[in-house]
Amino acid sequence: MSTWNSRGLRGSTLEELINFTNETYLEHDLALIQKVPTPITPIEIDQKTRHITLAYFDQKSTVDYIGVVQGIPVCFDAKECHEDTFPLANIHAHQVTFMQQFEAQGGVSFLLIYYTKRELFYYLRFQKLLEFWNRAEEGGRKSFRMEELEEPFFLKKQSGVMVPYLDGLQTDLDQRDDQKED
Repeated sequence: MSTWNSRGLRGSTLEELINFTNETYLEHDLALIQKVPTPITPIEIDQKTRHITLAYFDQKSTVDYIGVVQGIPVCFDAKECHEDTFPLANIHAHQVTFMQQFEAQGGVSFLLIYYTKRELFYYLRFQKLLEFWNRAEEGGRKSFRMEELEEPFFLKKQSGVMVPYLDGLQTDLDQRDDQKED
């Protein structure tokens, strides 16, 4: 049983940026993406403010966001990274399993990583995540370095879109189409 406390605030800036992006995409009829709430059971509630001050998670969460983009089911998790090396310990096995099952059903899964020190957003396609995950499972590195990432998936800043992940999704879909043709 996990306990929730101030840890829940980590990544809240990234979450706000993604939520704003999702609203923008919805306003332009590009995507309908929802934040997946993590079910919790409150243990302590501040009677004055009526805020939950201590709780435990009812079950393991899957991913942070799920929805549809122009008829394509998508799910993704958002992660912040302060250094150029991303520890795979930040991703849980049940999340990888869920994303794998989602892909098997015809959906597209990915991670959005915000490299805070460099102020860079990266779309980590599921296939690349699996390469890193399997390498770690086989006794290799338990992290991946920025220089191992694919250049086309660094997201370029755009006017009016905080985290332009649809660009990464398009590149991902294009690569999938190219692989089908081979």
